[in-house]
Amino acid sequence: MNDSSWGAPSPGAGFSGPPGRAPAPAPPAGAPSPAAQGSAPVGHPAATRPMPVVGGPAADRPVPREPGDPENGEDAVGGSSSRGTPGDGPGGPDGGQQPVEPAHSGMPGGPPPAKGKKRAGRDLRAAIGVGLGLGALIIASLFVYKHLFVGVIVLAVAVGLWELTSRLSERKGIRAPLAILVAGGTGMVVAGYVWGADGAWLGMAFTALGILLQRMTRSPQDYLRDVSAGIFAAFYVPFLATFVALMLAADDGSWRVLTFLVLTVVSDTGAYAVGWRFGKHKLAPRISPGKTREGLLGAVSFAMAAGALCMEFAVDGGAWWQGLILGFAVAVSATLGDLGESMIKRDLGIKDMGTVLPGHGGIMDRLDSLLPTAPVAWLLFVLFTGTA
Repeated sequence: MNDSSWGAPSPGAGFSGPPGRAPAPAPPAGAPSPAAQGSAPVGHPAATRPMPVVGGPAADRPVPREPGDPENGEDAVGGSSSRGTPGDGPGGPDGGQQPVEPAHSGMPGGPPPAKGKKRAGRDLRAAIGVGLGLGALIIASLFVYKHLFVGVIVLAVAVGLWELTSRLSERKGIRAPLAILVAGGTGMVVAGYVWGADGAWLGMAFTALGILLQRMTRSPQDYLRDVSAGIFAAFYVPFLATFVALMLAADDGSWRVLTFLVLTVVSDTGAYAVGWRFGKHKLAPRISPGKTREGLLGAVSFAMAAGALCMEFAVDGGAWWQGLILGFAVAVSATLGDLGESMIKRDLGIKDMGTVLPGHGGIMDRLDSLLPTAPVAWLLFVLFTGTA
């Protein structure tokens, strides 16, 4: 919209025209002055009318989006946010009138639209450094003295439970008993490693009972809500993590666990690489806008190739064709686990579960694809090679 749409000013109305235009003629002698008539003199600032600003900060204000959209950082693949910094524009921090550029709407002189450039949503250097450190810790505990890896599982479960219960309390007011969950989760993992699946189920049952009893010490208001959230947390984090301990208990457990971890990481890497380069068709835009169908195909392809190699050369009694099936199953379950975690974070209105891992977020942001994949991998290992 240009200024002429508001109506052309009449001659002598005090409109400040471009340089070179003749000034308005002075009133004839003897005529009453404008001040006596109760109006400002011609050319006086009070006689000018402020024109509307087109394309100012209010016009460029972005439409609010849900937490977790690519524009807000989660699963962001391309483009940068159009939000301005607070205080820009008229009356900004410098106290002066800031020049306002017209919005690009086809008007002459408007700035051309910026072309988005694909970028990663996180600090890749920090993410790579933390990932290498975690990888070194996992390999050392798996192959130096594999019983130490049970402690790694317990530590990850404890931190994950702390993150999950903290976010539930902050965002929803749900009070899940952290102490009972950590104690029960530790018992679940250890019992599963020592006594197998029966020990894991026994640990889950006692943890649920402990949650029911502990919540009875407080008001009955929201009892069902808090108990349900506590039992969900017990199942989602420590119980699913116990299947990693079940894999570890086999004679070649270190290689099974390493294969499970490698396939999950390769699946995530393949999804990111292919989706970032070729992704066009959204996989689940209402849950995770950054995921694409092309990324899922990349995850499946990468995981199947890695699975064939691992089952052929790393797992006792494994075959390459079994690795193809394992890789496919891991890619699908890891993607579903990632989407499930995204649903939880969208419901809570957060981007990350925590900040303990620079470049990654929280522990739960790394366990999201591992936890639901653990029982799938354990079952296929049992079917293909047995439990010994």
